Amino acid sequence: MTVPDAPAPHPCHPPSLRLALYEPEIAGNVGTVLRLAACLDVPVDLIEPMGFPFSDRALARSGMDYLRHVTMARHADWASFKAQVPGRIVLLTTKAATRLDQAQFLHGDTLLCGSESSGVPEHVHAAVDLRITIPLVPGRRSLNVALAAAIALSEALRQTDQWPA
Repeated sequence: MTVPDAPAPHPCHPPSLRLALYEPEIAGNVGTVLRLAACLDVPVDLIEPMGFPFSDRALARSGMDYLRHVTMARHADWASFKAQVPGRIVLLTTKAATRLDQAQFLHGDTLLCGSESSGVPEHVHAAVDLRITIPLVPGRRSLNVALAAAIALSEALRQTDQWPA
């Protein structure tokens, strides 16, 4: 699968929101996020290593025929992603004090989701601009990464008025 770099935003348009996945482990979750991004015209950054061989076949079931419509960039590691990210990095985490419904999203924000089993390491927590959590009922640990991405992206699109026309 050929993955082009994300195009630069047009100077007359504010930069779009982005989704990023940190070392994803499950092909189905990546495919689901790519399908979401294709449907909402949101670029995706994949931060390697991934826990599965990255291929059209691995992503086909969940991504279906939407994969050709997504703008995606793959990064060899956290450092290469961090060096190229254009705006703020907003981490979705269970270890945040700021609730999703209290967060202020900006044009150009990149919403970062951690790996399914371990989230992100402390050095990533320390390097992001904002950490947010999706409020859950007491006793529930977390949501599926693709579902959390969809919920947070929905709120960010609403706040920045970037829903597709």
